[in-house]
Amino acid sequence: MPVDPVELTARLVQCPSVTPAEGGALVLLEGELTLAGFECTRVDRGGVSNLFARWGEQAHPRSFGFNGHTDVVPLGDEAAWTMPPFGAEVKDGVLYGRGATDMKSGVAAFVAAAIDFVRDTPPDGAIILAITGDEEGDAVNGTTALLDHMRQHGEAMSVCLVGEPTCPEKMGEMIKIGRRGSMTAWFTVTGVQGHSAYPHRANNPLPAMARLMDRLASHTLDSGTEHFDASTLAVVTIDTGNDATNVIPAQCKGTVNIRFNDAHTGAGLSEWLQAEAAAVADDFTVQIDTRIKISGESFLTPPGALSDLVAHAVQSETGVQPVLSTTGGTSDARFVKDHCPVVEFGLVGQTMHQVDERVEVAQIRQLKSIYTRILGDYFA
Repeated sequence: MPVDPVELTARLVQCPSVTPAEGGALVLLEGELTLAGFECTRVDRGGVSNLFARWGEQAHPRSFGFNGHTDVVPLGDEAAWTMPPFGAEVKDGVLYGRGATDMKSGVAAFVAAAIDFVRDTPPDGAIILAITGDEEGDAVNGTTALLDHMRQHGEAMSVCLVGEPTCPEKMGEMIKIGRRGSMTAWFTVTGVQGHSAYPHRANNPLPAMARLMDRLASHTLDSGTEHFDASTLAVVTIDTGNDATNVIPAQCKGTVNIRFNDAHTGAGLSEWLQAEAAAVADDFTVQIDTRIKISGESFLTPPGALSDLVAHAVQSETGVQPVLSTTGGTSDARFVKDHCPVVEFGLVGQTMHQVDERVEVAQIRQLKSIYTRILGDYFA
């Protein structure tokens, strides 16, 4: 009997797997996949739960991989929900609950497609499912742990599809073939505290911070590349913690976030940020300490066999010709791209992370059909 992806989505949503809690989601999937003949291994690391599952020969040269996550973001104001956040209730053809869109429905769709496919038409090759419980968190011990496990045990995917929501408004309209890089820089400007009536006896860090933030925000990083929009820098906070009006503070903190395209590297942008900070520190005779975290480099899977495979399946099942895009934030594809070619395709993502997160039941079934066609075409 075919696996119902809607019923599986509902069971997953009922698992309270707010990062990093496993919540029973991976236990559920491991049971279903084991019954279907998949060899399953828990790859837990650093308090994070992950699941590796393979059907078929290890390290087969034709190994199709799916990647996704069962962890979800916190509920926010639970009182604002009009439906139980872990109830998975269906109303007017819509399934409600945290993770319904991002991305338990995507996981349910590719698990259902994989199970039915190996039962009905066992392929000459392998199907690998790499499912993490740490995509919405720090992403340190999630997909990276799964990839480390694969490398250490001779496992490999030839290609991979990440099942994140990719469609802005209409099912089938967008495939992600890359992602911008992401990095955050924290600046601490230290001067000399003093009385605001005697500014000459102090060294105010605020003008230096204002100059630094203006220099960074006013700079044009680039005008875009062939497959990417222009890189962006956003000033996200400037903070002194000073409530007194007659005190010049000793210190001020500021933070910027950069989303960058393939014209840059995290290292190159880090050098630029540090050089700008050093120049302002010299101009204002203050100390500026800089801390930088690179969350992911930009990457591109060039249009070709993999994107054509997915696009053909999407158009065949939806009648929509998808565009190839690199928009949006980061995803675990940024880790998978170092292992094998990777693209992303999933549901419409309009309600992800929102109160009353929800997904149309028909879309879940349609997504399973698309994933099933992708498997059929790949192993044909």
